[in-house]
Amino acid sequence: MTQKQLPPFVPGMELCQRFYEEAVRPLLVTNYPQLRYSAGRLERGSDVMGFDTHQSRDHHWGPRVTLFLAEADLVSVGESIMELMARQLPFEVMGYPTHFANPDIDGGLIAFTGERPINHGVTLATVRGFTEEYLGVDATQPVDDLAWLTMPSQHLRTLRSGRVFHDGLGLLGLVRQRLDWYPHDIWLYLMANQWRRIDQLEPFLGRCGDVGDELGSRLIGGRLIGEIMKLAFLIEKEYVPYAKWLGSAFARLENGRRLESIFLFILETRTWRERELWMNRAYLHLGEMHNKLGVTESVEVRVANFHSRPYLVPHSDRFVDALHEAIESEVVKALPRHVGGVGQFVDSTDIDESVDRLKALGMIYAL
Repeated sequence: MTQKQLPPFVPGMELCQRFYEEAVRPLLVTNYPQLRYSAGRLERGSDVMGFDTHQSRDHHWGPRVTLFLAEADLVSVGESIMELMARQLPFEVMGYPTHFANPDIDGGLIAFTGERPINHGVTLATVRGFTEEYLGVDATQPVDDLAWLTMPSQHLRTLRSGRVFHDGLGLLGLVRQRLDWYPHDIWLYLMANQWRRIDQLEPFLGRCGDVGDELGSRLIGGRLIGEIMKLAFLIEKEYVPYAKWLGSAFARLENGRRLESIFLFILETRTWRERELWMNRAYLHLGEMHNKLGVTESVEVRVANFHSRPYLVPHSDRFVDALHEAIESEVVKALPRHVGGVGQFVDSTDIDESVDRLKALGMIYAL
């Protein structure tokens, strides 16, 4: 007997929406007609950001939906809803199985079955509980300025890019609006510290090359490209995704393709002088992007020698100072000047994916 094959690839978000509309919602209407709930797909997954492909189907991909209930309803009917789904959901939607094999191992793998109960992709939460677990804050309430500095940008991105299929509780829309982007002065603070990261590295591309260390110069060039990319996300008010999708998301920015062509030349050059030339083109474009925002006094867009040394740099500290000067909030002004958000000084997936660890690192703002 031949094993049943999956149908042609469809974007995961389309599958999730059809799963909710054709399979989950009818069961709720029939069995819980008075239940107020919300439904959506907002958490981790390449499909939530629109980057999934045929390859994505090998784990943590398939028909999923989170049902958001009031706390009292979660306690009173949550277990029975999960049992209902396991025993009455259709085995397939759009030709894809609704059953997940090994659901506790890296999100599980969709697999055809004809037996019940099925391991389905329906999860339950309260809106408050979901945001506390996923972001580290109760986003049903106003969010404290400092809390923004410990929320993972990747999670904020999926919350913004995901879909709400139904909002009977009226909270998901409020939460998404509240978390759509950083408060203005927090945004300025994050941009200032991203410029600062560039400022810390900018003379080393030339200095390494000047002593014959072309490998070191290339490595610095690569690091600078990463920092510039993250600053471009901030300038264009887009949350930064994690490493796997950084380039894909960057290409969708308004300035992404223009900068990408410059970056490729930087990475391909064999001499530091040529590398510096292309890097300076990126700096000049970045400075123009900053000035177009109009959030600070205009900063002259130029490159010049690094003090008395013959390495051309943009002197990024000028943008750092201008951004800090534009901050009005006394709370944000009191923050350590060269720290930034936790995601700007920590580069570890194990930390970025743990809101508890991120919040624990927030103690640095009290130092």
